[in-house]
Amino acid sequence: MRATLMFFALCGCVFGQEPSIERLDPALDALIAPGTAIENLGGGYQWVEGPVWDKANGQLLFSDIPNNVIHAWEPEKGFRVFMKPAGFTGLAEYGREPGSNGLTFDGKGRLMLCEHGDRRVSILTPGGGKMTVADRYEGKRLNSPNDLVVHSSGAVFFTDPIYGLPKGENDPMRELDFCGVYQVTVEGEVKLVERGIERPNGIALSPDERVLYVANSHGPRAVIFSIPVDADGGTGKAEVFFDTKGLGGKGAPDGLKVDAAGNLWATGPGGLLVISKEGKLLGRVLTHRATANVAFGGADGKSVFLTAHDRILRFSRK
Repeated sequence: MRATLMFFALCGCVFGQEPSIERLDPALDALIAPGTAIENLGGGYQWVEGPVWDKANGQLLFSDIPNNVIHAWEPEKGFRVFMKPAGFTGLAEYGREPGSNGLTFDGKGRLMLCEHGDRRVSILTPGGGKMTVADRYEGKRLNSPNDLVVHSSGAVFFTDPIYGLPKGENDPMRELDFCGVYQVTVEGEVKLVERGIERPNGIALSPDERVLYVANSHGPRAVIFSIPVDADGGTGKAEVFFDTKGLGGKGAPDGLKVDAAGNLWATGPGGLLVISKEGKLLGRVLTHRATANVAFGGADGKSVFLTAHDRILRFSRK
């Protein structure tokens, strides 16, 4: 069965289903042109995550979590290994998901990583070494940082579910009894933003940085939350922004990105959901596979990259 599924995956289809666009509102046409093709750039990975466009070097970076690798893709050169190990630097085996997950760049152009195995948020220095940004809250080790976003002030917001711990929720190495959303202030203090989201996952800021979006990849409450952010970086109460209940297809709320108009591009049931800033679902990019995350990039900034289970997909937005 596994070999058969892999055959279909490598063919670019699952049981004959090619990726497609489901248009639920005419407003989607202003974001994704009718007739837009969805391209499979390449695959053969185990579980890809954390895509980010490296504008300085004209390449896409993304994590292959089980293999503990960050890969790079360039339009003219294709794929190559960018960093290995990427999320776990220990000597022993470390579960099924040891590698890096979410990736982003800070205001100085430095790569930031959420590392499962080393249980930290780190930053890549100009010399190629790593520095720890956060690995503890009130003296206790984080679970397994998952995704992150950088505020214009330099503060960093990140999520910390249990997916990267070898035994998950019941791992004996676990030190925190909740899954948190955190902020690392510009002074380096790790502050708790929210502890009531069961499995905080993808995270993004609105264009005006007044709203923090957090995906909850928790089956019984598979929703996207919004958290108000004030001018000083303080945060308010989490409220449900969008509920994915009733949407068919593989996947749960996961990666998030926000475009300049405030639309939320969220991976979730079926593939990629495009949601207006008012919380209306405009349409979906149906990938027919669990789709972890999304990034904007390319030379003109109009490419949309999807980490869809074992492969990288791409299409253009307006």
